[in-house]
Amino acid sequence: MAYTVLARKYRSRTFDEVIGQEPIATTLVNAIKVGRIHHGYLFTGTRGVGKTSMARILAKALNCLGSDQPTIKPCCECDACKAIAEGQDLDVIEIDAASNTGVDNIRELRSNTAYRPARSRYKIYIIDEVHMLSIGAFNALLKTLEEPPEHVKFILATTEMQKVPATIQSRCQRFNFRNIGPDAIAKRLIEIAGDEGAKADEVVVRRVARLANGSMRDALSILDQLLSVSPKKLTPKVLDEILPPAQDEQVFKLLEHAATGEVGMVLSDVEAILAAGRGLEVFCNDTIQMVRTLMHVRACGLDSPIVDVPAAGRDEYKKLAGQFELSHYVQMIAMLEELRRNVRYSGAGRALTDALMVRMAKMREWSSIEQLLGQLPAGGGGASQKKKPPSHVAASTRPVASTRVEQAPPMAPPRKVEPRVEEPPTSYADVPEAAGVEQGRESAETGAVGRIHSAPGRMPVAAEQRNHILGDPLVQQALEVFDGAVINMERETPATAPEADQSTE
Repeated sequence: MAYTVLARKYRSRTFDEVIGQEPIATTLVNAIKVGRIHHGYLFTGTRGVGKTSMARILAKALNCLGSDQPTIKPCCECDACKAIAEGQDLDVIEIDAASNTGVDNIRELRSNTAYRPARSRYKIYIIDEVHMLSIGAFNALLKTLEEPPEHVKFILATTEMQKVPATIQSRCQRFNFRNIGPDAIAKRLIEIAGDEGAKADEVVVRRVARLANGSMRDALSILDQLLSVSPKKLTPKVLDEILPPAQDEQVFKLLEHAATGEVGMVLSDVEAILAAGRGLEVFCNDTIQMVRTLMHVRACGLDSPIVDVPAAGRDEYKKLAGQFELSHYVQMIAMLEELRRNVRYSGAGRALTDALMVRMAKMREWSSIEQLLGQLPAGGGGASQKKKPPSHVAASTRPVASTRVEQAPPMAPPRKVEPRVEEPPTSYADVPEAAGVEQGRESAETGAVGRIHSAPGRMPVAAEQRNHILGDPLVQQALEVFDGAVINMERETPATAPEADQSTE
């Protein structure tokens, strides 16, 4: 007799046997009790969480020959129930949308809906991975899905809900299948191991439940592999022989070394993880999940329902979670996600990984944004607290705010002057600040140019206007924010009325 894998052998057969999806099972049971059976159902969720199993259970409940009407407890013994469980019933047609994506396949399905079921109450179509259908196939299914014959029911299943058109979703009752919790998976694994004549350590089933990542099918596949190695006793040693050490334990040790700033140990941990056969993308994903768990512990505490940590390691998780600030966790997740995208196409993925690990090991030495904001003086300080640059520093190198007022003077009639070439100085560094201001005022009043020369087409601002500008609140606020000082003010002269340069000895 051919061997049946555990994932098929222990598939849920009735609503009472459903693991992790009790709310959905309860809703379907109540709908059958009151006779409100919809013509279309849409099951969505990740792989291995029971979508196809629930579809077959619903089909058995509707078509069980052991009852005169739809029942919430199918007998699982009649010919219809057995054929549905094996996926071979004439009136329950299971279609793999990944292999039947075209319009012609849906047209054939639509034409067959006109025929009544051979022996059962309903003709039920279970379309798995429905998101793989083409746009034309979806459009061909729309009318039939909206108003099918009374004897036809549709059950659609998908792992990528966002790819199913809204027109299809609106014609069905949607059920979201959630990931199965590690506690429920571990409990079920212990029961199945006992039925198979093996004794499993709690440490083993807990680790398998975490590796399954919410999928019962993945957990049963790992258990099937373990029973092939040791049919009677499942120990951590057996698990380590066929699977690499638990990734979460290695990543946890890596983050412990990063919290203490041991760069060498962090790089050694990365080498050990990658040497076990993990790819860089998988390593990034696992590290992100561990950092996320620690962030939840730090923010919500160990007793929060969103926190999933091993019972034996609660104290270690709490201790490590307190080593980093919440802002550190946010930054680590962002950096790891960027690394995950980069290593996919980069030829230096390992170098990028090592560099990021060094940054994480040094992260506790960085000041958080909260700490930096706390170091700012209360009230932002006043203008009297600002340090002004010394006058001997060159104007070109001072971190000051320069203010220039552009004001068109009254138009004057052009007059012809003899141009005189004079090479302007390149900087004001050789002129003391006070002298520059005074000479600038003199030049504004007399029109004479001293040692400070204005740029071509500009002239210094008069003293009265200068004082008016300096008293403007916006100018004072800008000087205070940028810790600046006004060195010189100029205004543009009209191009149509150039002034002749005069020189004072």
